[in-house]
Amino acid sequence: MSVLASGSTGNSTFIETEKGSVLVDVGLSCKKTDETLNQIGKSLQDINAIFITHEHVDHIKGLKVIAKKYDIPIYANEKTWNAIERKDIIINTDQKFHFNPLEEKEILGLNVQSFNVSHDAIDPQFYTFTKDSKKISLITDTGYVSDTMKGIIKESDVFLFESNHDVDMLRMGRYPWNTKQRILSDVGHVSNEDAAHAMKDVITGNTKRIYLGHLSLDNNIKELARMSVEQILNQYDIDTHNDIMICDTDKAVPTEIYQL
Repeated sequence: MSVLASGSTGNSTFIETEKGSVLVDVGLSCKKTDETLNQIGKSLQDINAIFITHEHVDHIKGLKVIAKKYDIPIYANEKTWNAIERKDIIINTDQKFHFNPLEEKEILGLNVQSFNVSHDAIDPQFYTFTKDSKKISLITDTGYVSDTMKGIIKESDVFLFESNHDVDMLRMGRYPWNTKQRILSDVGHVSNEDAAHAMKDVITGNTKRIYLGHLSLDNNIKELARMSVEQILNQYDIDTHNDIMICDTDKAVPTEIYQL
């Protein structure tokens, strides 16, 4: 896997098995998505499926052009498809597949499970990917992490976990108050501290890496997010130096391919 891009300007994650490759979200332009894939030795021609989490532009920016240029099956839930089409993004029927919340599908040798998150989109959902007892869970764009979400993502070897903002930076920052209220709300984004407290409930002996995702450009910095998460996890005797690696993500530079 590789987190190609993560942040408020665009999100996309690459996952590969011996049977094929998938992207979760295409929040970069078609050209930028291909350039970013090239950085890890891949291209859009290698992609066999795309999973969409929700209709916000930082998750579907490249969808219209990618779907037109490449005959790739695309999965999203029914309400999200409707919201995408209202944005004048029309996908060919033979490329369009429904993947509704709390469903499981076998795709390219991966067991894929969808689950809802709490965000101000029409019906946002994220995914877990399991193969040969190895599990990857992606969870960003949520105002909180419920017990149901935790139950679904637990036992993962790798997480992409939202660590969107530092609360003090957000409160003192330049955003208007209504935007701050949205981000801090139950349908906004998870803070560094809230992310860490959720992580401690889902980390098990299987967990090897946690990628910190969807960092705010204005209200967070990588070093602060990593430090905040590590401090809280260390308080719960979770060793972030020897047992689990806390990894940065970037809005434009993909992470190195990690093999499970």
